Amino acid sequence: MVATGIRTRKPAIPGIDHPKVLSYLDVLRDGRPVGQRVAIIGAGGIGFDMGEFLVHDPHVVLPVPAAHWMQEWGVDPLVVSPGGLQAPVPPQPARQVWLLQRKTTRPGAGLGKTSGWVHRATLVRNGVTMLAGVQYDRIDDAGLHITVGGEQRLLEVDNVVICAGQESLVELMPAEGPTHGPRFHKIGGAALAAELDAKRAIREGAELAARL
Repeated sequence: MVATGIRTRKPAIPGIDHPKVLSYLDVLRDGRPVGQRVAIIGAGGIGFDMGEFLVHDPHVVLPVPAAHWMQEWGVDPLVVSPGGLQAPVPPQPARQVWLLQRKTTRPGAGLGKTSGWVHRATLVRNGVTMLAGVQYDRIDDAGLHITVGGEQRLLEVDNVVICAGQESLVELMPAEGPTHGPRFHKIGGAALAAELDAKRAIREGAELAARL
């Protein structure tokens, strides 16, 4: 049973192997250091999660106290003000972040209908610049060179974090089906990298075990 998951997809951008380029696994799993000015390539669910991760102070223990959350979102717990609302306390983002996508649709349009607005609002409140219809020209010592709306721009960033999808990790699968010996079965991200879903992977494992 091959359940080896995924590898991050590396888009074909000149300079993609530059030292300032990181994958989301480098940051979230391996704890690689990230500078103060960051461009995120890919504005799907992982890109939004990465944006929220980067704008928050890493020294603040999560989850934050309820009182802090209420101050940030302008909630009056004592309902002294009309509607229980008060002037929100502006957050102090830990970094300056750009969230970029090739698609021309609004960034975050594909997020969950009931909770996507929270992710978008959080990034807006933290000063994240979201750009759609981006062409990635190259990455070099100066930063990330892009073209948006026919205009060439340079984002002078310390790091570029790639959140541009993933591919199945299938090195353990034989090139052709074996004629003898063990049979191989793929489940989870190894079978389908798109739309990663822990529940789907667990279900596939349980159903395969029942069939075997």
